[in-house]
Amino acid sequence: MEQLEFFDIPSPCIRVCEADEKGYCRGCMRNRDERLRWLKMAPAEKLHVIKLCKMRYRRKMAKKHASGETEDIAPESPQRDLF
Repeated sequence: MEQLEFFDIPSPCIRVCEADEKGYCRGCMRNRDERLRWLKMAPAEKLHVIKLCKMRYRRKMAKKHASGETEDIAPESPQRDLF
């Protein structure tokens, strides 16, 4: 049974719209299909995409940390709280 959502789930977009080498947005970590379909997604789908974005972000940061690179995503953005 799906839980009712009374409030719309905000987009994880932080207005850094550039694709990385894997095709994920450098700002929100969504792929092209997820960005294009966001407004048509059900709340449960949006929550799932946000979970995927969190995992992608953590994986990317772990890889950068292991290689000694610096972070290229703006940490001061309020949307970073999602991650």
